[in-house]
Amino acid sequence: MRAKYDTTKRHILDAGQKIIAVKGFSGVGLSEILSAAAIPKGSFYHYFGSKEQYGQELMQQYVDDYRQALEQVLQIAVKPAQEPARERLLRYWSHWRDTQSGAEAMDKCLVVKLSAEVADLSDDMRQVLCEGTRQVMARLADCIAEGIADGSLRGELEPQKTAQMLYQLWLGASLLGKLQRDRSALENAMDITLNILAPPASS
Repeated sequence: MRAKYDTTKRHILDAGQKIIAVKGFSGVGLSEILSAAAIPKGSFYHYFGSKEQYGQELMQQYVDDYRQALEQVLQIAVKPAQEPARERLLRYWSHWRDTQSGAEAMDKCLVVKLSAEVADLSDDMRQVLCEGTRQVMARLADCIAEGIADGSLRGELEPQKTAQMLYQLWLGASLLGKLQRDRSALENAMDITLNILAPPASS
């Protein structure tokens, strides 16, 4: 019974995420979510107390899914890791560049799409995204520290500051990419990232 409840709830969240990724949270009415999920209004309120609660849980699901994908790319649970940390980090940024420069809006990062909107709209949703970005930067910092330890990154890098700087760089590049409708800002971010994460001179 619980499995069916969780599966249906996930279906409603997934259906809404696809259209919210295109239109934004405020731009999507409850009727559109109901139609996309093919459920009646009563069923919606069986799982969510309000549209805002729905938005909060959608943000949390996105953050959880993103973190799991990030941990796989960075091989956080693999000890010892199969690749040098620098290669894992560059694969992450390359994936970001390639997925965020396409035309398909539903594949875009929801942090980029919704953070400015929900920060003013709902403190609960803001806090979910804020904590999610903090966790992403923490995991990137851990991987940078691994790179220093395994010799694939320069020892003078400060993991936490470097992770925050790079994450901010890529968020900004993604926003510019949306405005310019090309991938030049993301390509520039990749060039800067390659420079910052350059291997030690002796490598």
